[in-house]
Amino acid sequence: MAITHATDQNFTEETGSGLVLADFWAPWCGPCKMIAPVLEELDGEMGDKVKIVKIDVDENQETAGKFGVMSIPTLIVLKDGEVVDKVVGFQPKEALSELLSKHA
Repeated sequence: MAITHATDQNFTEETGSGLVLADFWAPWCGPCKMIAPVLEELDGEMGDKVKIVKIDVDENQETAGKFGVMSIPTLIVLKDGEVVDKVVGFQPKEALSELLSKHA
């Protein structure tokens, strides 16, 4: 399953069912660029169990505000639309796999 890019308009729809990892990021953010290939790898390995959604905080401030995103990257784990976990900053793939496995 490919990584989806969400907006304020479709975020609820994109994250409403199943296990979702939402990546709040911005193009100018160095750690966000570092985590992008990690998310690609995770998608390749866990894409059947988890949907990965990226949301640009500069263009979608309403959703970022709703989830209290102060620093990026912020990764929020949602299960059927409810927040079940949240991590801030660059995370290695192993840490993210573990985080998602807890909720899978």
